[in-house]
Amino acid sequence: MQGGSEKVIEAGGTLAGGHSIADADVKYGLSVMGTVHPDRIFPNDGAQEGDVLLLTKPLGVGIVCTANRMGEAAQEAMDMAVRSMTTLNKYASEIIRKYDVHGCTDVTGFGFLGHLKEMLAKGLSAEIDSIRIPHIPESLAYADGFFLTAAAQRNRNHVGDLVEFCGVPFAVEELLFDPQTSGGLLVSMPKEDAEQALGEIAALGLPCGIVGKVVKKETQKIVVL
Repeated sequence: MQGGSEKVIEAGGTLAGGHSIADADVKYGLSVMGTVHPDRIFPNDGAQEGDVLLLTKPLGVGIVCTANRMGEAAQEAMDMAVRSMTTLNKYASEIIRKYDVHGCTDVTGFGFLGHLKEMLAKGLSAEIDSIRIPHIPESLAYADGFFLTAAAQRNRNHVGDLVEFCGVPFAVEELLFDPQTSGGLLVSMPKEDAEQALGEIAALGLPCGIVGKVVKKETQKIVVL
């Protein structure tokens, strides 16, 4: 609870009110209320043909945490997962708002592919370069060891038919379906802006990368190369 309060303060908010529940498991959650100027909203469905896709944090948090619950996660993997989860998107947001952002969402429970699908308006699709996906290094080995989550399988069932994998290993597929806790931002923006923003975001200390591009496509299937 102290950690949650500290992060609310770091984000510039105030923790007010709340209630408790008696249960066998620890539960903690917050709802956020605030105001934003209409001209400063980043739409999650504004991706445009020709944009590139910038991901500001590594994937694999869900897989690593599952391995950790089974006592199989390396300390280095958990350290990166915790660092990712405790790094606010506030800082990446402050960087990208200096550039021309067409669309933006955070990658959380629906995984990378689920949230990417939400960004693509009718007639648009995306080509993803799986080699450039930032991830926690150990997560691929854990996926191959079947440290998988039920939520990731629900994500696969939900959007799997809308994705075409081309020679991509099983572990990478799982990484792209993996639900993230406090995942990074997925940003659709012009290539020249993304390349400039990437250097600033990398300085925050977490793996990040330009992971694909938005294309016009009749089938709208996301292609992962």
